[in-house]
Amino acid sequence: MQSHAAPGHRNALARETSPYLRQHADNPVQWYPWGAEALELARRLDKPILLSIGYSACHWCHVMAHESFEDATTAQLMNELFVNIKVDREERPDLDRIYQTAHQVMNQAGGGWPLTMFLAPDTHRPFFSGTYFPPEQRYGMPGFRAVLQRVGEFYRDQREDLEAFGAKLVDVLGQLQPPPDRGAEALAREPLATARAALQREFDTRFGGFGDAPKFPHPTNVELLLRTWRVTAAGDEPDLQALYMATLTLTRMAEGGLYDQLGGGFCRYSVDAYWLIPHFEKMLYDNGQLLGVYAQAAVATGEPLFRRIAAETADWMLRDLRAPGGAFHATLDADSEGHEGKFYVWTPDEVRALLEPEQYEPFARRYGLDQEANFEGQWHLHVRKPLEAIATELALDEATIETRIDEARATLLDVRNRRVWPGRDDKVLTSWNGLAISGLARAGRALGREDYVDAAIATMRFLREHCWRDGRLLAVHAEGESRYAAYLDDHALLAWGLLDLLEARWEPLALDWAVELAETMLAHFVDGESGGFYFTADDAEALIVRPKTYSDDATPSGNGVAARLLVRLGYLLGETRYLDAAEATLRSARAAVERYPHGHGSLLMALDEFTGPPTILVLRGPADELATWTGELDKFFDPHRMVVAIPSGARTLPPGLADKKPAARGTVAYVCRGMTCSAPLTSLGELVRGLRQA
Repeated sequence: MQSHAAPGHRNALARETSPYLRQHADNPVQWYPWGAEALELARRLDKPILLSIGYSACHWCHVMAHESFEDATTAQLMNELFVNIKVDREERPDLDRIYQTAHQVMNQAGGGWPLTMFLAPDTHRPFFSGTYFPPEQRYGMPGFRAVLQRVGEFYRDQREDLEAFGAKLVDVLGQLQPPPDRGAEALAREPLATARAALQREFDTRFGGFGDAPKFPHPTNVELLLRTWRVTAAGDEPDLQALYMATLTLTRMAEGGLYDQLGGGFCRYSVDAYWLIPHFEKMLYDNGQLLGVYAQAAVATGEPLFRRIAAETADWMLRDLRAPGGAFHATLDADSEGHEGKFYVWTPDEVRALLEPEQYEPFARRYGLDQEANFEGQWHLHVRKPLEAIATELALDEATIETRIDEARATLLDVRNRRVWPGRDDKVLTSWNGLAISGLARAGRALGREDYVDAAIATMRFLREHCWRDGRLLAVHAEGESRYAAYLDDHALLAWGLLDLLEARWEPLALDWAVELAETMLAHFVDGESGGFYFTADDAEALIVRPKTYSDDATPSGNGVAARLLVRLGYLLGETRYLDAAEATLRSARAAVERYPHGHGSLLMALDEFTGPPTILVLRGPADELATWTGELDKFFDPHRMVVAIPSGARTLPPGLADKKPAARGTVAYVCRGMTCSAPLTSLGELVRGLRQA
């Protein structure tokens, strides 16, 4: 069989804007991006499709690329037997969701990246799949070249079986959606208690977090526990265990190697149960979420550690992930100079040579340089010993110890910044930037940092300029070009970020755009028959199934965030259509939530607010007085409350807000619960007392 490769030329990925796809442009594999050209070629040549899905910060994607895709012999086999398509899962999460689910059904095992799928050329239905394959048989896995040959033979010799299998698989994928909820009974709060109990069963009482290694941050579940505690805090039996689970998890993550002890920001996950050694990639979506959770925890507890971690994480995002114009890049790679973690690790001799002796001693004790190496013969920094113990050992006061350690951290960060950096994926993803807007807005309120709110506004304006076209949202901006019709998560996470921004500072564009995004979801994503929202729009590319997902993964569920957004917008604006859509979403997800409640934290928070409407405070008054009022209100942790401070001179307000008139002078507050609002309150003290009593 003849290869359709063009030897000596770069492949079709050279024309792409994705940094991940361009990494493969010089492979001898004749790669194509997913699109009409490749799909038509496969159909015309009657060659199965080899679909490889990954992303730029993926360590094992790099390994497989080096071992197999850069190998001429392997590439020749791939080119002879298949039409080869590379997909950046961050650009095409629709394809990734479908084929990851198909892989899990086919193999009865979890998926991951790189994902390696073999598809029929006419239907694009998968008939064989795997993740990472080594070049030769090892680790209990077959060698990739042998897989290629066997799959090619299977396609040639067993076409009828292949077609029957593909049809059955698509039928199974369609049946994975929970059945529609036709019941008339009201939505109940029981899943909240069930999830709370399940989280306690899985809680690691020593190191925090949930489950065993590998251990992920799960910020949605931590936020859910903080909310659970807050609901009970003023009662006779406050749920202190929920608060303990949340705060121990946040503390252990902040002290561990998951957190970058020099530069700030969190890595993707820990390979052990102790938060000690991470997988070193750093993602915007993790840090946007964790920034918001640490900011909330700082207000809830007054804990200085949480305040410091929130500030350092925000500063890291602004320093190392900020894109020109105001938005944020996607990721920093796990690898540099071909080795995972090399950018981050140290040796005691190296550190000793850079610091003064009086700095080295407390620093080494604090971060474990006086212990055994913990990462491939080197030291990855984590908090080993508390400051008070070090102060006792060195007969110094804690303030002196902390100052010397901070000076040492600054010195080492400066030196580290001159190392060879991990690769950065510089595309701007709308959904992840929505999470960044939310985190920055929450941190701005919690820490009194107007610069964080400024950054959130700049991100909003960047997305509005570059990713909003003719009333529709786009998912990706890279190399000066915006592409791909946006998905449900783009709309929901961005709109939720805009609501958080609206609480940090009155910005008419934030409210107007959040409403536009909600209307777009209702017009193009809603499942009018069963409720909830599809992941792709009704005018998007038709794939083998149209996915609709409810559970949280690395990012919050689009359906969960959409439902919560619609509850808050519905009550804020008095728009019952939004409340009806939120209820329909919660009903459509009821079976999934009841089966596995703690995997649906976003939907649970929406259920919480639908069954117990949030308190919405609308303040009207002069800007300087509004700042005083909101500053006082922001000192109280109440995740069930939304505060919107609208200057007296604001014009063209939507009907639900236009009737909240400013006073002739001074500031006035309207307290709304559900569809009922109080008489206007003109005293900050009266308002605070009323909220405390409530």
